[in-house]
Amino acid sequence: MADEPRSESPDARRFIPLGIAVLTVSDTRRLADDRSGDTLVQRLTEAGHRLADRAIVPDDVPAIRARVEGWLGDSGIDVVITTGGTGFTGRDVTPEALEPLFEKRMDGFSAVFHRISYDKIGTSTLQSRATAGVARATYVFALPGSPGACRDAWDGILAQQLDYRHRPCNFVEILPRLDEHLRRGGG
Repeated sequence: MADEPRSESPDARRFIPLGIAVLTVSDTRRLADDRSGDTLVQRLTEAGHRLADRAIVPDDVPAIRARVEGWLGDSGIDVVITTGGTGFTGRDVTPEALEPLFEKRMDGFSAVFHRISYDKIGTSTLQSRATAGVARATYVFALPGSPGACRDAWDGILAQQLDYRHRPCNFVEILPRLDEHLRRGGG
């Protein structure tokens, strides 16, 4: 019938690969033994995204912030994912380094991450301060420094939200509009 609205098939949208940078925050890890970073790189590349850059920095606010700010200025990077430094020890400073950069916090990310994590590790999920936000039109996610937490975040949240084909909505479709407030000159 000509009058009926056509519904778009779920397959009608094509995958849009994103540039994703991975940062491991650790005083002890090197690329050779960075299992959390390796987990993220494997998952994002298997999904069809492009690894835009990868680095390891120590648990140090200026070092973390400098690396992420450098990536925020790179037009080839749409997403930054960090792993490590989200706990409660004196050296765990990733949220302190990143949250001041956020123009908008993504409180729902932490809530959903903890929900998924609770199903796997119970109340131990409380020991993570996983956080996320938008900074200079780039999505930034701070994950705990364990391969399991990186798998949970990727498989349970990021794989879907970083896929343009995911319905009813996803992060990719709003990516071009993340900097509207910057273009208007407001906040």
